[in-house]
Amino acid sequence: MCVLVSASAVGAEQKQATSLSAAANPIRKIVTMLQLMVKKIEAEGVEEKELYEKFMCYCSTSDAQLGKSIEDGNTKIPELESSIKESTEEKAQLEEDLKNHQADRVSANEAMAKATEIREGEAAAYAKESTQDKTNLEALTKAIAAITKGLSGGFLQTSYAVVLKNYVMHKIQIMENDRLDMLAFLQGTENDEGESPGSDEILGILKQLKDEMTKDLADVIKKEEEAVAAYQTLMSSKTTEVETLTAAIEEKLVRVGELGVSIAEMKNDLEDTIEAVAEDTKMLADLKKECAEKTKAYEIKSKERSDELIALTETIKILNDDDALELFKKAGAAGASFLQIQVTEKELKRQALAIIKHQQKGTNKKSVELDFMMLALRGKTAGFEKVIKLMDEMVVMLKKEQVDDDNKKAFCIKEFDLADDKKKEIEREIGKQEKVLEDGAEQIAAVTEDIKVLEEGIKALDKSVAVATFQRKEENKEYEAQLAANSAAVQLVEFAKNRMAKFYNPKLYKPPPKRELTEEERITLNMGGTLAPTEAPGGIAGTGIGFVQIASKTEHFQRYKKDSEGGAGVMQMMDMMINDIKKEMTQAKLEEEDAQGDYEKMMSDATDKRNGDTKDLTDKNDAKASMEEELQATKDANAASKTDLKATMDYIQTLHSDCDFLLEYYEERKTARASEIDAIGKAKDVLSGAGFFLLQTGKSVKTVQQHLRAKAQ
Repeated sequence: MCVLVSASAVGAEQKQATSLSAAANPIRKIVTMLQLMVKKIEAEGVEEKELYEKFMCYCSTSDAQLGKSIEDGNTKIPELESSIKESTEEKAQLEEDLKNHQADRVSANEAMAKATEIREGEAAAYAKESTQDKTNLEALTKAIAAITKGLSGGFLQTSYAVVLKNYVMHKIQIMENDRLDMLAFLQGTENDEGESPGSDEILGILKQLKDEMTKDLADVIKKEEEAVAAYQTLMSSKTTEVETLTAAIEEKLVRVGELGVSIAEMKNDLEDTIEAVAEDTKMLADLKKECAEKTKAYEIKSKERSDELIALTETIKILNDDDALELFKKAGAAGASFLQIQVTEKELKRQALAIIKHQQKGTNKKSVELDFMMLALRGKTAGFEKVIKLMDEMVVMLKKEQVDDDNKKAFCIKEFDLADDKKKEIEREIGKQEKVLEDGAEQIAAVTEDIKVLEEGIKALDKSVAVATFQRKEENKEYEAQLAANSAAVQLVEFAKNRMAKFYNPKLYKPPPKRELTEEERITLNMGGTLAPTEAPGGIAGTGIGFVQIASKTEHFQRYKKDSEGGAGVMQMMDMMINDIKKEMTQAKLEEEDAQGDYEKMMSDATDKRNGDTKDLTDKNDAKASMEEELQATKDANAASKTDLKATMDYIQTLHSDCDFLLEYYEERKTARASEIDAIGKAKDVLSGAGFFLLQTGKSVKTVQQHLRAKAQ
């Protein structure tokens, strides 16, 4: 059964309860706390002012730096654009010049090849003509010398007579009468008028022919020398032109490559500069906005702090007045006589305050909310309901903060993982790209070397083909000469053998075929006339083979006994000689056919190889251009990847700035927050127990106090 007791009945217990309070005037504690609050607020104001001044210094410095960076970037952008345009136009012009130089070099090489071909033809024609002229001139010189010495008969038996006869027969410029006289002299017959030309007349004709031939030979030599000089001049000029064009092509190829790299670098620089200007502009705008907001917030807080200091100062002045202190002494003593409960409200507040103080001492981080709660517990006007409500709100707030920390921790861990994965992926991509760049550079170098080898191989092949063609022509000339000589030798031996057969074995003799009469000769015979004597065959020993036949004189000998056995042996040797010569001709023909076949096969193989090498050269040039284009694309991708990597690293750094503190002190913050919630709960339990521990029969105030303390602990 609960009963109420008067103040006189519980006087002793009241003294014991009030003994827990300070002996001094209780208002002094409030004044002291207010003074401490003033000092704390002033210290916070000084600290915040220092931070504000540092931040404003950062604002002004960053503003100037960003402004200068933006100005420099805006100046650099048009310069880069202009440089890129100029370099692109220069590169296009160089590429056009390269095409023209390459076309000119091809034309110059073709002109040299054509000139060489013409020169070879002219040289061959000159060699043939000069040799023939020299031979004819030598024959004329021999004939003039022989006639001058009176040895014309001996001259007519030489090979020079045959040469001279062919020359006279085929020379167009000689007068017909002189031709007939010369032919009559060379054949030892009369002319159409039935007269034999005299030596002086023949000598005059020969000297005239020699003078003309000497002049013709000099003209031919002069013409050849002029042609050689013109050819050498042309070749020298074209060679110099090709060398100049080659040097220009190599130089411009280098410049085109350098310009390509320079343009790519300038484009990357332009993109980076545009991005940097945009970022700096955005950062400057954000900075100005943030600085303005910071200034506004600082001014508001400064005003609020000033107002708070004024209020605290005025409150201290009011409470610290001597009359007020005296008044509170009296009020404090009188208030104790109204206690009717076991534990006073002041004692409960003191116990709750002790719990909160203990919580504040047990953690490194001071809680402002607990400070406010302690201030409320120290106050005299606030009831339990307001304090308990404040405690409930603090618990809700602490739990919300813990939920926020949990969410942010999960977010930070997830973002760190994602950013680290992205960083590793970009780094792997950069590694692949750099490997591709390295391999691409090596491949381009290898293809360039292959192109060089192919070009040199084509040049060497063309030179080998030209040498082989020249050699084949010389071999063919030698074969034709050998064939002609062997054929003449066979004819001569067969003629000689037939001649011996006429004497030693007439049955085997083959008379020369009868000469077919011309229409004029048949008419002459039908009319009863006589034909002009048949011209004796020329050639070697009058065989008509190779030399002019000299008219023989009929001589009478005594009957001669034939040496049939010796003649047969000679004829057998002639047959052997003919067979040997024919075998040699057959062998030479087979060798010539083999050589010609080998040459044609070599030419076919060389043509196939040149076509293949030319195609390979074109393919490799195309491949090189494609590789260079892919390499440039990889370089651009590599630059973009590095930009992404930098952005990712910046984002990771931002995450570190935002998350490191939370992740490092997460458990400590969680433990401290849980401890605060626990302490607030205990304090709330203490305050909540005030309405349930009224005085009961048989229980003292001291017993109840001990019970409450045990519950609070």
